[in-house]
Amino acid sequence: MTTGTGTKDDPWVLKTPPGTSEYTMYRDDAADPPVIVCQVGGTKLLYDARAINDLHAMLTAHGDWIPLGGADEQKPAPDGSVEAWGRAESNPLGGWYGLKKGLRGRFGVYMPPLLETLGLAEVTHDAKNNRMRAKR
Repeated sequence: MTTGTGTKDDPWVLKTPPGTSEYTMYRDDAADPPVIVCQVGGTKLLYDARAINDLHAMLTAHGDWIPLGGADEQKPAPDGSVEAWGRAESNPLGGWYGLKKGLRGRFGVYMPPLLETLGLAEVTHDAKNNRMRAKR
């Protein structure tokens, strides 16, 4: 079960899709641009907050399950995956939703559980090869 309200003082406590790792996220609207702060152990990742609505819109338009394809920034993202979309020049942002150079990847790992928590998407929770789709 997810806890938290998504503020710095009460972040969402999430688990990766396989349920193997816990992390926190919160929205910082004071940042320019507004960001989603993702804390994974001692590592802080930042994603443009527009990712929430943009990813939901893409999933809705896609209409079916799409693989997550999470990958580090230095590794290629699987074609047709959420990870590939999160860094594609054809997405609404025109590139990476990750904002911290060297740590811009893993979009397909950390953002899907947030959309699930917000009631915007369904995510599978298998050991690997997870997928997501817009909530019906």
